Amino acid sequence: MDDRRLASTPTGLVNDNALVSALRNTYLSFLERRDALGLSNPGVFENISREVSRDVLLTNFMFTGLRAEWNKPISNSPIFQLSHQLSMGAQGMSPYTFSALYGSSKVFLQGTMENDGSLVARSNYRWNNSLITKTHAQIQSSQSMLSVENDYTGRDFTASFKMMNPSIIEGGIKGIYIASYLQSVTPSLALGLEAVWQRAAMNSSPEALLSYGLRYKGSDWIASLQMQSEGPQGSAINSSYWRRLTDKVSVGTDLSLQFAPGLSGQGGLMGGNLQKEGSATAGAKYEFRASTFRGQIDSKGRLSCLLEKTILPAVRVTFAGEMDHLKQQAKVGVGVSVEAMSEDLMEQAEKGGVQAPAVPF
Repeated sequence: MDDRRLASTPTGLVNDNALVSALRNTYLSFLERRDALGLSNPGVFENISREVSRDVLLTNFMFTGLRAEWNKPISNSPIFQLSHQLSMGAQGMSPYTFSALYGSSKVFLQGTMENDGSLVARSNYRWNNSLITKTHAQIQSSQSMLSVENDYTGRDFTASFKMMNPSIIEGGIKGIYIASYLQSVTPSLALGLEAVWQRAAMNSSPEALLSYGLRYKGSDWIASLQMQSEGPQGSAINSSYWRRLTDKVSVGTDLSLQFAPGLSGQGGLMGGNLQKEGSATAGAKYEFRASTFRGQIDSKGRLSCLLEKTILPAVRVTFAGEMDHLKQQAKVGVGVSVEAMSEDLMEQAEKGGVQAPAVPF
């Protein structure tokens, strides 16, 4: 086919269009400048302050009462593990919990059943290197919950869409829907946005929330800021700061401020009659050769600490304590975790013959 006949085809007409060529050249130039910046993926929006909230502070580690856990690895590749957990005097924990876990390079499955029949199931599926679908289902005697989340991870951004208890069978849409986007704009700075739409029932009005996020990463410190606008209901601001002092020591602080409308009904950050409430938390994490210590103190007068000590390669002991000076109350938790690995799996782990898959946790 000669050039004249090629130019007469729809593809040739589009390629020869001046506007299309200008847009294509602009897009290619934008990609080149974007690659030259050397941007990295900033993570998901909900974990914008993950170094403080998930690693230093005790929010995800604190417990009370007595707890014993027995883990039985069956296979390393794919990962297959059974677990039994007993607890006594622990708030929010069942006396007995059985769980099973399976993980491969594409699939992650976890099921947990408690002694009262409550069931919690999680599943993650990796469609490709960028897209992961996460499902979480919870069945209890009082209530049930289902959430489906899709995370798309690009080179320098992450987009996420999550649905909780979605339903359209009552003549309309109800449930909770969350869409978020976090983009690196420089090697150190990332900006993000999160939108929430929810409706509890068809006879109630829907509610919408909008949050803005900022994450800045220095050489040995990370700062984050989140601003949430709830319309007439008020606003909230959350900031965090994480710093690595040495290879074994890191510290973090978290500050939360909430603004709610007063009796006059005027809300927002610039309202004339606002009810203000705030809290501050500071914590530190120390990593030793065979143990990890975390401690924190907050503005409500609570002092907490948690020590994880590995006694043997398969035995770990955890001690947790909290003292509330204002309420004159104290809480203590002690836990023991035992990993009963077979001799064959121990030999494989020591020799490094079987490499664990990259499970989409």
